[in-house]
Amino acid sequence: MPLDTPMPVKRALISVSDKTGLADFGRFLSSQGVEILSTGGSAQTLAEAGIPVVEVASHTGFPEIMGGRVKTLHPKIHGGILARRDLPAHVAAMEEHAIAGIDMVVSNLYPFEATLASGADFDTCVENIDIGGPAMVRASAKNHDFVTIITDPADYGAVETEMTANKGAVGAALRRRLAMVAFAHTAAYDAMIAGWLAGEVGETFPKRLSAAGRLKQTLRYGENPHQEAAVYLQGPARPGVATAEQLQGKELSYNNLNDTNAAFELVSEFEAPAVAIIKHANPCGVGSRDSLAAAYAEALACDPVSAFGGIIAVNRPLDAKTAEEVAKLFAEVVIAPAVDDSARAVLAAKKNLRVLVTGAMADPAAPGLVMTPLAGGFLAQSRDNGRVAADALKVVTKRSPSARELADMIFAFRVAKHVKSNAIVYVRDGATVGIGAGQMSRVDSSRIAAWKAREAAGEGKTPKTEGSVVASDAFFPFADGLLAAVEAGATAVIQPGGSMRDDEVIKAADDARLAMVFTGMRHFRH
Repeated sequence: MPLDTPMPVKRALISVSDKTGLADFGRFLSSQGVEILSTGGSAQTLAEAGIPVVEVASHTGFPEIMGGRVKTLHPKIHGGILARRDLPAHVAAMEEHAIAGIDMVVSNLYPFEATLASGADFDTCVENIDIGGPAMVRASAKNHDFVTIITDPADYGAVETEMTANKGAVGAALRRRLAMVAFAHTAAYDAMIAGWLAGEVGETFPKRLSAAGRLKQTLRYGENPHQEAAVYLQGPARPGVATAEQLQGKELSYNNLNDTNAAFELVSEFEAPAVAIIKHANPCGVGSRDSLAAAYAEALACDPVSAFGGIIAVNRPLDAKTAEEVAKLFAEVVIAPAVDDSARAVLAAKKNLRVLVTGAMADPAAPGLVMTPLAGGFLAQSRDNGRVAADALKVVTKRSPSARELADMIFAFRVAKHVKSNAIVYVRDGATVGIGAGQMSRVDSSRIAAWKAREAAGEGKTPKTEGSVVASDAFFPFADGLLAAVEAGATAVIQPGGSMRDDEVIKAADDARLAMVFTGMRHFRH
């Protein structure tokens, strides 16, 4: 039988977890003269809507057993789905065993993802692993020459339109597209279960690693106009740009999303009110104060030139006073856990400004995997959720840091974690005052950060790097990077340590009367 032949739907099997639109779709099928087989809650929903339903147990002549674990796993179900109507042997087998053809299957699976997200125990999660559903879905998708498989309620409308136009039949192109959707549905489902079980048995990197996502939206283009791009969601949900509600502004671009994610992850590192301004995934400035407005002023002061056209992230509900200051700067995106009504009114005047609300802050200590493509494969690593505490720092110089220096060191090292390597970050009084990012030489990053601080201060004025602390994301391989920080006016240094020339670097710090601590942890970010 040609693949392009529309296939009439005379009998449909419906067994769904997500009952969105089910009654309306069932009513449509019934109006088309389709016999409906169903089970459990789906059958009840249809019957309550006044739609004639034949219970699967009645169709197969075999009752549901084992608490519903076995109900559709029966030859009269799978034979009716898998039979090729163009093969005489298949047709003969159907006649011999009294198997009626099933022309449509409507099925989506037990809510494993929602069960897992609810924090349910192991046994409850296992009970929400669907078996009969995936078997029916895959069988229907395999035999899509003859069977229409629907796994997403969003596709009911397309099927209704097609059946109306084709006198109760579904065309080949739609059947094939729905088969693709069905296989993606079961693949994502299995990937989620496999990932959960890998975590349960303590395997971060199992022999086969599966990842799946749900399309949220396609984008106008990718990093550049000749590239295609889309946004996918993965569970469990993490507060951030992918799940945020957009209150206003133009559609977000690929670069907007990437930069906004970097900004929000950075500002989530801090407990006190904090603001981060990001450009091209690197911070222009980060500030923390008793209020968001004061924190924003400090973040902007670090590099006001680069901040133009940047992304602004805050870790508190955005208030009107801060919004008024933000509105003075041309920014692409503002992201916050919440935006109060007065702040919304202020920002509404900037119609092109994208404003995102996440509902909560991201947990910087949360686990997860990060994947980077390679030719022929990909790299996978656990996300950088490392954080240093004051009691874990090792003082390696003759002078110990003061309490103020120590607080600024921890602040600076948290920022350095989010700056592209090689990263140098100067901080004074809870705000960045110079950032050097992404240079091939660490000493160049030190000098660029100091130069930016001088530019921000203005001609003839003392840059804020005087009296600051400096953080390096990795060890200083030579003393020259440290000496560049000394020239900029830094009084204390935080770095991972571990260089074969640590003694030389420590001596240079002692000679300059610096306080220096080692973290034992580095934060490369490529």
